[in-house]
Amino acid sequence: MSTPLNRTLLKVIVLGDIAVGKTSLINRYVHKKFNQQYKATIGADFVTRELQIDGRLVSLQIWDTAGQERFHSLGPAFFRGADCCVLVYDVNVHKSFEALQTWRDEFIKQTDISNPARFPFVVIGNKIDQDGGARRMVDEKRAKDWCGSIKSGPSASSIPYYETSAKDDINVDDAFYNIAIAALSHDRSQELYFESITETGSLSEIVEQQNRGCPC
Repeated sequence: MSTPLNRTLLKVIVLGDIAVGKTSLINRYVHKKFNQQYKATIGADFVTRELQIDGRLVSLQIWDTAGQERFHSLGPAFFRGADCCVLVYDVNVHKSFEALQTWRDEFIKQTDISNPARFPFVVIGNKIDQDGGARRMVDEKRAKDWCGSIKSGPSASSIPYYETSAKDDINVDDAFYNIAIAALSHDRSQELYFESITETGSLSEIVEQQNRGCPC
């Protein structure tokens, strides 16, 4: 029988408009794969990846969401216990960038955060690979200016910003590593002792466990 490991479980919520590449980013980071065929996420589900940060074992539970209005009906059960919120947009679609504020406001509303300026948010501008940047509609400076206008995390500094390509695997690992660091800064992080962890799941499974009382 293996010795139980001391791990920190972190819950990360990924939000953004439909087709900005949320699922592709998560699959690239966790499974090291990219699927050219687009398939919309229905509702929400999660995957888990383990990593070490400064000698600390971290289980990063990443929740993928549908970028549609019906997602909002998932309610507090989805957001409960979040340690970091990642806002994703497509650098080639201006509307998806403009929607970042709406997604941030929705997260704050659903979680009823007492001090939003102290909660860790991270912004990702995805799909920088398209046409060598020729199709780009939102430049890096504008995105950074928006991030700089909003305070985030325990130090109340500007929202961290990263540009990525899930397709070409550009900056994805670095972005998620820093997302994990941001999540670690949240005081809800909890130390858990267990021998194994579920690698994938769905919102319905989690809600069912919460309703009947998880024995773990």
